[in-house]
Amino acid sequence: MTSTTLSAPASSKAAAPAGRRGPAAARARRKRILHWIAVHSVAIAVALLFILPFVFVFLTSVMSDAQAMSGDLWPSSWHWENYKAVFETDGFLTWWRNSLMYAGLGTLFTVCSAIPVAYALAKFRFRGRRTAMLLVISTMMLPPQVIVIPMYLVWAQQFHLSGTLWPLIIPMAFGDAYSIFLLRQFLLTIPKEYIESARVDGCGEVRTLLKIIVPMAKPGIAAIALFQFFYCWNDYFGPQIYAAQDPGSWTLSYGLESFKSAHMVNWNMTMAATLLVMAPVIVIFFFAQKAFVEGVTLTGVKG
Repeated sequence: MTSTTLSAPASSKAAAPAGRRGPAAARARRKRILHWIAVHSVAIAVALLFILPFVFVFLTSVMSDAQAMSGDLWPSSWHWENYKAVFETDGFLTWWRNSLMYAGLGTLFTVCSAIPVAYALAKFRFRGRRTAMLLVISTMMLPPQVIVIPMYLVWAQQFHLSGTLWPLIIPMAFGDAYSIFLLRQFLLTIPKEYIESARVDGCGEVRTLLKIIVPMAKPGIAAIALFQFFYCWNDYFGPQIYAAQDPGSWTLSYGLESFKSAHMVNWNMTMAATLLVMAPVIVIFFFAQKAFVEGVTLTGVKG
C-alpha cells in the first residue's frame, strides 16, 4: 500500500517534463526552419544579383539589331548567327590565339618560377629569409604604373620587342610576388615531418620538391595558376602598352575595345563578343573551383 502511494507522484513528475518538452521542441524546429528559409533566401538573392547580368548579356547577344536597340528583355527570334559573325570578324581568331598564348605561357612560367622560391621561403632556414620575404611582399605594394615607362624603354630600345606580347610573358619566368606569397603560405601547412622522412630516405631537395611537396601542394598550385590565368586573360593595361602598335599582337581584352568601336550601334554583336571573351574563364573556374577554393582556404592557416 505504501509503495503504491509513493510511486504515483514519481510517475507524474516524470511525465511533466516530457509534456513541457513538446512545445519547446516544436518552437526549436520552427526556428530552425525559419533560419533555413532566411539563409537560403539571402543566398538566392545574392546569386540572382550575380547571374542576371550574364543572362542579360546572353539574351541581348541573340537578338536582332533592331530589337537589341529596343527595351525588350526577351528575344522575339533567336539569332545564333551573331556568334558566327563575331568569329568571322577580321582579327578575332588572332586575338583569341594571342590571349591563349599570353595566358597559357604566363601561367606556366609563373607556376614553374613560384614553386621553388615558395618552397625555399617556407621550408629552408637561412640568414636573410625574413628580409627576402619582406622584399617579396614589398613588390606587391608597388603599382605597375610606377615602373611602366622605364620597363617599356628597356624592352623597346634594348631588346626591340615593342609591338609583341613577349615583354609581358618573359618577366613571369622570374617569379610573381603574389603567387610566391600565396604558395608559400600554403606550403607552411605541410608538416615538416614529410620532408625529413624524404631526406632520411636519401632524397635530395629537388627530388623532395618534385615527389613530395608538389603532389601535396596541388590545391595551392591550382589556386595560383587560376589567379594568373585570369589575370593574363583579362589584362588590358599590358597589351595596351606593349602591343598596341601591332593589331596582330592584340589580345581579346584589348581587341574587344576595337570591336566595340566598330559595332557601337550593334549591341547584339558586342554582347556576343563579350560573352565569347568571358566563356573560357567561366568554364575553367567551373571545373576547377573545388581545387581553387581549397587552395585559397588553406593558405592562411599558418603565418
